[in-house]
Amino acid sequence: MPGPGSGPRAGVGRRRCVVAVAVTAVCSSVLVAPEVAAARAEPSPSPSTPRSAPRLDWSPCKPGSPYDCATVKVPLDHAAPAGRTIDLAVVRRKAGDPGKRVGTLFVNPGGPGGPGGPGTVQVPQNYDSFPKDVRERFDIVSWDPRGIGNSTAVNCFDSPEEAQAWGAAKPGGFPVGEKERTTWIDSYEDLGRRCEKRDPDLLRHVSTADSAQDLDLLRRAVGEPQLNYLGVSYGTILGATYANLFPGKVRAMVLDSNIDPLAWTNNASSAEPRTTTLLRMGSDRTAALTLNKFLDLCGSTTTARCAFSAGSPEATRAKFDQLMGRLREHPVGTWTYAGTVADAVSSLYIVHPGWTDLAARLQELWQGRAPKPAQYPPPPPVANPSPYLGEEQAAAVWCADSPNPRDPAVYDGLAEASARRTGDAGRYWTWSGEPCATWPARAANRYDGPWDKPTAHPVLVVGTTYDPSTPHSDAQAMAEELADARLLTNDGYGHTALFNNSSTCINTYESRYLIDGTLPPTGATCRPDRLPFS
Repeated sequence: MPGPGSGPRAGVGRRRCVVAVAVTAVCSSVLVAPEVAAARAEPSPSPSTPRSAPRLDWSPCKPGSPYDCATVKVPLDHAAPAGRTIDLAVVRRKAGDPGKRVGTLFVNPGGPGGPGGPGTVQVPQNYDSFPKDVRERFDIVSWDPRGIGNSTAVNCFDSPEEAQAWGAAKPGGFPVGEKERTTWIDSYEDLGRRCEKRDPDLLRHVSTADSAQDLDLLRRAVGEPQLNYLGVSYGTILGATYANLFPGKVRAMVLDSNIDPLAWTNNASSAEPRTTTLLRMGSDRTAALTLNKFLDLCGSTTTARCAFSAGSPEATRAKFDQLMGRLREHPVGTWTYAGTVADAVSSLYIVHPGWTDLAARLQELWQGRAPKPAQYPPPPPVANPSPYLGEEQAAAVWCADSPNPRDPAVYDGLAEASARRTGDAGRYWTWSGEPCATWPARAANRYDGPWDKPTAHPVLVVGTTYDPSTPHSDAQAMAEELADARLLTNDGYGHTALFNNSSTCINTYESRYLIDGTLPPTGATCRPDRLPFS
């Protein structure tokens, strides 16, 4: 299931993001938790809470590797800790300067899972994206959330070949026309049936609240009295959930490319939702905004810098619309209208080289040639082996945790209404939520709010203005809904400031905050060091 942070090029499915970062030196003092008022005190553990921390037996992931790996057992159901256990795969890179070590920073790279890869894959392969001071001062730890990747995972097929055959039988991108809509709906209904047969108990215990409780066990396992956390995309809703389940345990928390918590929970309403999670978030609006910015910037430069340029923003937008119309009637090889829209939206996630490469593919299609699919082969695994990452893993979390309409018949109307507002991207983001219509499980342990429990320390919220997946307005909403948060605006492009790693300003503010708790000034705005097509 596509979602924020889980587009086909949103992680290791593209070239590893390695960008040199120059970060201003920051104060080396360690933030110490102040006395917390009674209103901020963490509630006493419930009787079902395990009294002892799990054990992490670290060992090198591979001979000579700088990464350590471990597997930890956690309860499937935190309300019944004596029952079935599941495994969580964990990875660690120790602080580069042990003499100045602040502590452990837990990172969730979004998805959850998805083609970009879960934490044990994506964080090591994008390690250089973290600010230099953060790499030197923190052990960086990530994990594959329950149901995902190298942890006890949702897998609804008997073999990779069976999974591949299922994926090849449904339309690419989103369905166009009645026949494709029927095939799409039937395919995802079939996926749900397969998953329900394999492990129904697991499907009901992969919620965000379950993972937040896992995270607190991992915090205890590494001996941290309070949590340092960086979550991007889906990782922001996980961080917000943790902050409200364990408010007294928040030392420092960065939430980058946010999901509005009220959009995630459908305002905690028990009524049938009238629209999807992604439309409530505004993914269609922000994708259209970002796509138009891509076309405007492309049209403002030469074809040497942007191959699809038609000489002006207006002419380039018209050229794109004309190309989409042509593809609806006459695909170019395997490049259909829907598949090209999906490729365009997901290619906007990473600016360099994503935007330049997207422009080159669009120009080839304009000339009637089928371009090669985006080729950004991931580097060899640096920690755990590359795991199975089928669509059902992200769907298991999203569909069981966040309400979506249960009638498949309503999605065509929702898609067309969104397309009237936002263009081609509206169809893509609407149909991305349809797999939830027939998903068989509902989360047994779901957190629906409130979102304003006072935390021991303030939260830093980062939002990007031209993000094709999570709009800046969701970052504004996150900052407003949390009890104590500061918004830092990235007046730039792409999905997540972290994995685009394009702003020394953002990195400096994040480093200062994580190391000594210094927040950016109210209303602070950063800009990228390098613009698209520069």
